Amino acid sequence: MAKNLMFQGTGSSVGKSLLTAAFCRIYSQMGYKVAPFKSQNMALNSYITKNGLEMGRAQVVQAEAAKVEPSVLMNPILLKPSSDKKCQVILKGKVYKNMSAMEYHKFKPELADKVKEIYDELHNKFDVVFLEGAGSPAEINLREHDLVNMGMAEMADSPVILIGDIDKGGVFASLYGTIMLMNEEERKRIKGVIINKFRGDVKILEPGIKMLEDLINIPVLGVIPYSHLEIEDEDSLAERFKKNKNTKGQIEVAVLYLPHVSNFTDLNVFETQEDVNLRYVMRGESIGHPDMLIIPGSKNTIEDLKYLRDAGLEKEIIKLHRQNKIIFGICGGYQMLGKTLKDPHHTESSIPEINGIGLLDIETIFETEKTTTQVEAQVVAPIDYMEKTSIKGYEIHMGRSFLGKDAKVFSNIKVKLGEEVLIEDGAINEDGTVIGTYIHGVFDNIKFTRSILNHIRTKKGLDKLESTIESFQEFKEQEYDKLANIVRENMDMETIDKILNGEL
Repeated sequence: MAKNLMFQGTGSSVGKSLLTAAFCRIYSQMGYKVAPFKSQNMALNSYITKNGLEMGRAQVVQAEAAKVEPSVLMNPILLKPSSDKKCQVILKGKVYKNMSAMEYHKFKPELADKVKEIYDELHNKFDVVFLEGAGSPAEINLREHDLVNMGMAEMADSPVILIGDIDKGGVFASLYGTIMLMNEEERKRIKGVIINKFRGDVKILEPGIKMLEDLINIPVLGVIPYSHLEIEDEDSLAERFKKNKNTKGQIEVAVLYLPHVSNFTDLNVFETQEDVNLRYVMRGESIGHPDMLIIPGSKNTIEDLKYLRDAGLEKEIIKLHRQNKIIFGICGGYQMLGKTLKDPHHTESSIPEINGIGLLDIETIFETEKTTTQVEAQVVAPIDYMEKTSIKGYEIHMGRSFLGKDAKVFSNIKVKLGEEVLIEDGAINEDGTVIGTYIHGVFDNIKFTRSILNHIRTKKGLDKLESTIESFQEFKEQEYDKLANIVRENMDMETIDKILNGEL
């Protein structure tokens, strides 16, 4: 029977996902077979497993940290907002249906038994399971039928560590208030508290820690310093979008932040390249004059295309194209770059047909069944500057795109769901300035990405530059180890062990 421990937070963006990943890596390094678990995740950032099932990327990160294969057992419910009022409900990796918030709330009692069954299946396969909550456990209006915080802790009979974010201010009040809003049985589950994202000298904090411990009668087990790590963090996406990482970079890569943007982790690799300034174009901002523009995936391609048009961004995209700047579309972004998008079944929208941006000679038709698959492909685009290398990634989309005479194939898919195939993917225009693909993770191949960046450097009169990292996966492994070291050095690991062993 596996040991378990749950991490809950005083609110969103306090660092639950990263701290869960940290403990997954720490206990994996100690020789345990470790799994993460989050019963319900709400995110547009998803991942496709080897068997073609969909799950939240936060648990994929945690699985990578634990050095185990991601499984939908680690995230049985994924909610993907499709509009302001509705979500697509993904249950055990497959689309169940679209629901409003009220419909889903009424559906929760039916889900409880399913969640418990899935958790037990995972629990029986591992030595240690680290659970993650969502938002705050003190949302007293949602406590009935809770599946993700204290309700899940009860189902798993798990002890709980509560996390507070000091960087936001008010950490003592948020920790104390959260605990005081719980009932007595819930408070008994909390075995320790973590103060996260601290900047400064811990000695200044110590008197406050002592006063907090006296008030709540629960120990503070660690004060984790604010650290900059290149790890996907579901809780800090707003920070990622708002800041420029490398304003001195000689190449500017702009990414359109769409209202229904999804799978934006496709762009994380650019943050590892020292000559790249990655900038997200937020609502109300101009695209400016980047060297390369990326239109990422979208949960609602037609609505996001309308947004680009209404905001005047489509005209800016066409202007960039006339300046021979590289424009790259992934999944929904690829579809938008085509001539027409047709939705005869109203899969995404009430609009049956809409003109695309028109920079690629393709037509997209939305279907009722979602494509979800891992793939391996070979870049075959007949463009001199582009590295003809193999790429690995995954597809997750509702439409199929058909190439016209003026579009060339971008890549050939050689492996799909572990089986050998030969399927054309994506498109590229004649001069190699407009590119589209359905493959998420296309940029994770450093050789491929550097071939595009060095092409841009050559056009700007700059020498080519080699990447300081050979593999994005290798880079991520190093970051997981750094995270584990930071947490281990600033935590009372002896007490954590006792909690896991049921001694406290």
